[in-house]
Amino acid sequence: MSEERNKPETDRGFSGGRSGGPTGSLGRPIEKAKNFKGTLLRLLRYLKPQRTKFMFVFIFASISTIFSILGPKIMGKGITKIAEGFGAKMMAVQMQKPVPSLDFTYIGQIVTILIGLYLVSAGFGYLQQYIMAGVAQKTVYNMRREVDKKLSRLPLEFFDSRTHGEILSRVTNDVDNISTTLQQSLTQFITSIVTIIGVVVMMLSISPLLTLVVILTLPLYILVTINIAKRSQKHFAAQQKSLGELNGHVEEMYAGHKIVKAYGHEDQSIRTFYSINDKLYTAGYKAQFISGIIMPLMRLVSNLGYVIICVVGGVFATRGIITIGDILAFIQYSRQFTMPIVQTANIANIIQSTVASAERVFELLDQVEEVPDSMDAKVIAFPKGNVRFENVDFSYKEDEPLIEAMNIDVRSGSTIAIVGPTGAGKTTLVNLLMRFYEISAGQISIDGVDIRDIKRGALRSMFGMVLQDTWLFHGTIMENIAYGREGATEEEVIQATKAAYAHHFIKTLPEGYNTILNEEASNISQGQKQLLTIARAILANPAILILDEATSSVDSRTEVFIQKAMTELMKGRTSFVIAHRLSTIRNAELILVMNHGSIIEMGNHNDLLVQKGFYADLYYSQFAKANLEVEVV
Repeated sequence: MSEERNKPETDRGFSGGRSGGPTGSLGRPIEKAKNFKGTLLRLLRYLKPQRTKFMFVFIFASISTIFSILGPKIMGKGITKIAEGFGAKMMAVQMQKPVPSLDFTYIGQIVTILIGLYLVSAGFGYLQQYIMAGVAQKTVYNMRREVDKKLSRLPLEFFDSRTHGEILSRVTNDVDNISTTLQQSLTQFITSIVTIIGVVVMMLSISPLLTLVVILTLPLYILVTINIAKRSQKHFAAQQKSLGELNGHVEEMYAGHKIVKAYGHEDQSIRTFYSINDKLYTAGYKAQFISGIIMPLMRLVSNLGYVIICVVGGVFATRGIITIGDILAFIQYSRQFTMPIVQTANIANIIQSTVASAERVFELLDQVEEVPDSMDAKVIAFPKGNVRFENVDFSYKEDEPLIEAMNIDVRSGSTIAIVGPTGAGKTTLVNLLMRFYEISAGQISIDGVDIRDIKRGALRSMFGMVLQDTWLFHGTIMENIAYGREGATEEEVIQATKAAYAHHFIKTLPEGYNTILNEEASNISQGQKQLLTIARAILANPAILILDEATSSVDSRTEVFIQKAMTELMKGRTSFVIAHRLSTIRNAELILVMNHGSIIEMGNHNDLLVQKGFYADLYYSQFAKANLEVEVV
């Protein structure tokens, strides 16, 4: 298992979460886009169809925040009125005059206004979240649909050149990252900006001098944040690296736990786990501890500001420059002032990470697609299975030709075996035939029609494939076989399984055809899997078959059933058989011997043996090996 596939979510920036201690993602290593501005503008274009709703989100978020900000100022008036009332009472007591009562009508009006303000604020906050949820999910829904359509149009070359983990991370993790940012961080960003502006305005309306005191503490906040972030970032990077190593080790060990136990490497595996886990613990402890210092230090700076505000405010209050209610309101505003600044810094980091995710998604969307079907593409209604290669050239890389001037003429119903060493081009030949790759020169035709003039879907529907690596999905046996042909009836599926010699073993299973195969179909044997794939191919009733060696990993008894099933499947069909064991293709009408992308020999089994060339050497080496194994036994 490759190292890259083991850790798709850590070493490439998919942290899977946004927390990084008390201050969120501050201090975490943020992945940046190569073209931040261009990617951001392109991402915003996805919001364009939702721009009216987004404007409402902006307006409602602003209104909600403004109504919330007005609260402390109005509450200060009520506190001032209460303070004045108590002051008047004390004066009256000292002067032995009638004690005046508090103005409860005025205080009641203040309380009513406050309740109204906070209810209106909550209402607009609910509306903006409700609308933004729709905006975010609709935007990401369209993006996911676009990505899915793109994946269906990409050539096989794209998937062959990338790990599954990398592709899945772009489709799931990156898109989810965009979704979370649109849903949460964008509205929080709007709210934070409006809060900062609104709080500054309200503080200025109370006391410009006290506002200056608060603003002068900002450099201290910035200094604390930058210093702590620099120190914690390297530990967060080490934490991510160790987490990737740990995930990879655990996945690898549990995937191959039978081999680990068989060779007695459990202790070594555990020691490796402990070693990586210790590194992860140390890095995580340091990262979380250092980033956790930020909030206490910020509280210290904040409290210093409160002390200064209280002292200066107290002096102003004694001189009648400011009321006691305004001082309390100002303290609340100073508390509200610092948190949006931290949130804004966090969100700026999150947006950078989100744009980097969007850039990876756009890189996928910008990949070169398969050559589209021509406007007059044909459909062969009743294919016979005549196949012809004429002067076909192909190369994966321009300067490294693989197949040159290949010529093959295959008649309907023939069996063609393709043999040769690893890397000879056997699988490439099949990929070209099904147009998974485009040829560099020449022509491949079926029933006299160039495959480039046939609709891709129609072309591939002519083929049935039984490969060495079986593919069965999580579902019932009935569903897996019926996958071979849309609309197949239960009776047709059963006929196909009988022809594939699979009906008997299916009926012995507790649930029969309703037996559910797990994700890797490990609840049935390898031979049984192969029989199911053959039944699926029989149900599809293709004109042309592609058979990879399907018996290489089964026992001799099961091999007999599979060979019978494959013989039944091949009747009356053009069959391309990729052979690894030459004893299985001695009856083929034509054997193509490939090496380095070229057909070096061609003929039936007997003719090729008579030639005493590459095929004969290959055949006799296998034959001698088999005899040697018999003698050793």
